[in-house]
Amino acid sequence: MKGKRSRPRTTVLVALALVAGLGATVPAHADDTAYPFRDPDLPVSKRVDDLLSRLTLDEKISLLHQYEPAIPRLGIQSFRTGTEALHGVAWLGKATVFPQAVGLASTWDPALIRQVGSAVGDEARGFQQTRPAGWGLNLWAPVVNLLRDPRWGRNEEGYSEDPYLTGSISTAYGTGLTGGDPDHLKTAPTIKHFLANNNEVHRDTTSSELRPRVLKEYDEQAFEPAIAADAATGVMSSYNLVNGRPNTVSPALDDTVRTWTSQRLLNVTDAYAPGNLVGSQRYYGTQAEADAAALKAGIDSFTDNDTDSGPTTSAVKSALSSGLLKESDVDKAAGDVLSVRVRLGEFDPGGGRYGSIDASVIDSPAHRALARTAATEAAVLLKNQKGALPLSRSAKDVAVVGPLADTLYTDWYSGTLPYAVTPEDGIAAKLGTSVAISEGVDRIALKDTATGKYVTAGTGEAGAALKETDASGATSQFDVFDWGSGIVTLRSAANGRYVGYNWSSFVNDQTQPGGWFVQQQFKLEPQGDGTYLLRYAGYETQESWWTNPVYLGPTGTDGTLGLVAKDQAAHYSKDVVRSGVDEAVAAVKGRDTAVVVVGSDPSINGREAHDRTDMGLAPTQEALVKAVHRANPHTVVIVENSYPTTLGSLQKEVPALLWTTHAGQETGNALADLLYGDANPSGRLTQTWYRSESDLPSLLDYDIIKSDRTYQYFRGSPLYPFGYGLSYTRFRYGALQRVDGGYQVAITNTGSRTGTETAQLYVHQRVSRDKQPLKQLRAFARVTLKPGETRTVKLTVAPSDLAHWDVTRSKWVVENGTYDVLVGSSSSDVRARASWAVHGETIPPRDLSRTTRAENFDDYAGISLVDESKASGTAVAAASDGAWLKFADTRPGRGAGEFTARVAGSAGTVEVRLGSPTGRLAGAARFAGTSSPYDYTTVTAGLSAAAKSRTDVYLVLSKGVRLSTFDLR
Repeated sequence: MKGKRSRPRTTVLVALALVAGLGATVPAHADDTAYPFRDPDLPVSKRVDDLLSRLTLDEKISLLHQYEPAIPRLGIQSFRTGTEALHGVAWLGKATVFPQAVGLASTWDPALIRQVGSAVGDEARGFQQTRPAGWGLNLWAPVVNLLRDPRWGRNEEGYSEDPYLTGSISTAYGTGLTGGDPDHLKTAPTIKHFLANNNEVHRDTTSSELRPRVLKEYDEQAFEPAIAADAATGVMSSYNLVNGRPNTVSPALDDTVRTWTSQRLLNVTDAYAPGNLVGSQRYYGTQAEADAAALKAGIDSFTDNDTDSGPTTSAVKSALSSGLLKESDVDKAAGDVLSVRVRLGEFDPGGGRYGSIDASVIDSPAHRALARTAATEAAVLLKNQKGALPLSRSAKDVAVVGPLADTLYTDWYSGTLPYAVTPEDGIAAKLGTSVAISEGVDRIALKDTATGKYVTAGTGEAGAALKETDASGATSQFDVFDWGSGIVTLRSAANGRYVGYNWSSFVNDQTQPGGWFVQQQFKLEPQGDGTYLLRYAGYETQESWWTNPVYLGPTGTDGTLGLVAKDQAAHYSKDVVRSGVDEAVAAVKGRDTAVVVVGSDPSINGREAHDRTDMGLAPTQEALVKAVHRANPHTVVIVENSYPTTLGSLQKEVPALLWTTHAGQETGNALADLLYGDANPSGRLTQTWYRSESDLPSLLDYDIIKSDRTYQYFRGSPLYPFGYGLSYTRFRYGALQRVDGGYQVAITNTGSRTGTETAQLYVHQRVSRDKQPLKQLRAFARVTLKPGETRTVKLTVAPSDLAHWDVTRSKWVVENGTYDVLVGSSSSDVRARASWAVHGETIPPRDLSRTTRAENFDDYAGISLVDESKASGTAVAAASDGAWLKFADTRPGRGAGEFTARVAGSAGTVEVRLGSPTGRLAGAARFAGTSSPYDYTTVTAGLSAAAKSRTDVYLVLSKGVRLSTFDLR
């Protein structure tokens, strides 16, 4: 162990327990000899073994739940997994809020992201003296799920559609969180959500189908780097299934994830996921079976039943008594938990290396400055026609308009903002003067056409239940914010609070839309007679258990609004008291500059449990931008949201577009720095921006290779490509030169401003046995250059970085051949290129005389990937008659007279055809069916002589047949 020194081995146990941050009460009968598990000079493994040996079986079982109780007899305090820290410490009180994760990644700056992670780790430690509810040092961050589809509701939580970039950013953030020494952890980050969790619709019952190449080349590559670098201490299993098996019991938790590091990992379940195994997933009959399977698969800590550990401990004890588990299974998991607790310094004098960190670090001046830097670097300049940006600071007559002009929104996993610098605040501070402001939203009154009464709200912070009354003025007026897909929010003019549902009535008492069920959402549904129905559209109305009506109407003698059936709903006229567009146009006319801030509300436009149905701006927001631009040609647009946006015609019409994610407390200062040239935009897109949702296949299609998804395979013309981002200066690239360990290129700033370029290296394999990416990121480097300055940038890439997964032999392979090396400013802006002759190997023809797993096909149609057994393995199931698998370039064994297959499921046939799915029939095995999809049997069929030649072999299956393995001998 590093830093080993001679020190006394005896100390008073009571003193050790009273160190800062521990505070546990030690029983009076504790002896005076320090236990070895409290000796920081001993290796972690010995300390864990010692502590484990001192625990009773019940105590060990108690460590397997999210809420681990104190063990007073040993002076051990309670422990909790799961403090949220995605882009700052969340849910514990005011703390520094950094840009959303997708914004952090848009910096393409691992050094900065490590600083951000370190700051977040410090702030998590800063709460250790008070230990507020929800606090712990096991942090559930970062999220490394690949942003394969921008419609994913949790897009803001991830980093990129590219696994290499995701791995680089997550490793940097995780290293900051841990402190960089795996034996002395500042915090213990857990990366989420393993594996292939990229849809929210039915997320607990949908299966993400991953053929081996997608699994190995894409999804696993996002998780491995941080684990391999000891920048994370475990993974959280995701709700979804992969190839028919719930990830809560995925054998990859042990068989794959733990092979990436020599450190012990603490793997946790997602919240309530253990219960899903016997609930929505119906995978096991009892919780004892389910929890036993999860432990054996590699789960160490169960996140279930909130603070109540009883059901979990009871299930584990039941599994032990019935023989489903052995005590050694419990020891393994408890040891994994204790390993992390030891490394966190919990049992060290003074709480270890980081035990003295206190609340002074939270929202410190240094962290505020870092938040501003991160928000600045995260923004991406999408368009800058004729030098519209940067703005001149001397042109002070500015209007800032739009629904996000003077507010900051937070997302579900945001911390509590200690302060908020809005775009209007930042620009006003930059100019040293006030600016014109307009949210550009309509103010309306809703009048019941049957009674002539208006919908009215209350005054004061608490508001009041909405009623229909004869009142007029502010109490009957509402500002209408359009978020797209027909969803609006209503903010009362009476008190500036949003209207929401509180499970009994509608009250104007919310400062922002939020909560798990976002209950501030409505739809104004136009009717044929020119009136409107007011529909409640809170997120709970999308749940299967929702049975209430969704339309609003008076439900009592006092006119209080409640939920009624559609035929009883009130019909309202919508009286526009003030036109948002007209107000915004008036605000920008004649001004030096108009800044329009549009975008999303992260509580509404997709979030956990809710995917997006479209990627466009809300229609009224787009109309607002167009009207403002017509009124003032000096218009620049800021799009503030959490995902790629289609942008409609705006991309062509407005002269300047700047994108930022919801960037935290310093958003306004960062935007002002960029708009006025005190900072030069350097952010780069981490996802492809598509022109239309029609460019994308089904959200549930995970096969990026076959469906040509992400920049690696997409053959269309994107709105903005992966890696894209403009600067206020220009860069020239020299020739690409091969050097030891990679390539180098000279980059020159040919403009008049200092700027940062992100040089990106992509590779492309010209010829391969298998379908290859059009290009694939393999290195990148940021370089900041003064005007006229030239620097040589080295981009490290090795032959091993060219490997792909060979399904014929289930191994990584670098093929012999010529590779294109492409370096430039984005995946589409290549400035320098070279050819790289690589001496690898040639993939031989398939040898089907060996047992071949059916999942290792080259192409397919009409099949699903399913669980071979509940414990392990993947099989192929035919979803329809005529489903087929292709095995390319096969070489049957000598003789090749018989086809043998392991099959289960419905009765049917497996045909062997040559050359195509309808090619020559070489043989057909008939199958009588099995009672269980996991009960496999062997079938055989004779083969014609034609099957002995080298060719493509197709297996054609009847509907319902499951195929595990086969051979041709």
